[in-house]
Amino acid sequence: MGRRVVVLDYGSGNLRSAERALERAGADVTVSADLAAAAAADGLVVPGVGAFAACMAGIEELGAGPVIAERVAAGRPVLGICVGMQVLFGHGEEHGVVTKGLGLLPGGVTRLPAPRLPHMGWNTVHAPAGSALFAGVPADARFYFVHSYGVTDPAALAAAGATVTTAHHGADFVAAVERGALSAAQFHPEKSADTGAALLRNWLGTIG
Repeated sequence: MGRRVVVLDYGSGNLRSAERALERAGADVTVSADLAAAAAADGLVVPGVGAFAACMAGIEELGAGPVIAERVAAGRPVLGICVGMQVLFGHGEEHGVVTKGLGLLPGGVTRLPAPRLPHMGWNTVHAPAGSALFAGVPADARFYFVHSYGVTDPAALAAAGATVTTAHHGADFVAAVERGALSAAQFHPEKSADTGAALLRNWLGTIG
């Protein structure tokens, strides 16, 4: 029996592709808006696509913020994907509007300083030694990104005790972060073929 994972359904995200990828990685997966199920699962995945503000609105409408925060505080695994990673930070700024995030990671999300946006397609990442998510993943592995916004101060996040993996598009940005029970990826592991599958298996391996 695989580890019980809930993909949180708050009205945003590639729910079914995430579900299928996690199942292929060996998890027992449920897509659900049930907060009790989200709290009780061995692992919780917070997906997200589109705008930061819209994703936060969906999380707030469902009342999921405290459940996510309580899991992290209790050392119970959470994985954020794409905008589901971004909302874990303190705030997001889009089109001059600042939206409060969940505040589980320090820093904010801003528009990437790149001449071409969105950053869409395959890109390499630079993972530090000791990363659990990228254990055994080749250094030249590529992951699939679709985003125009990101966290562009990886050094400050690392200084706060996080394990930070970076990528580059116009500037260095946070491609993935690990801190305690909280893991997150700006790219889409569920769309990243074998390398994404390896990352999901690694994440499942961190679940006790």
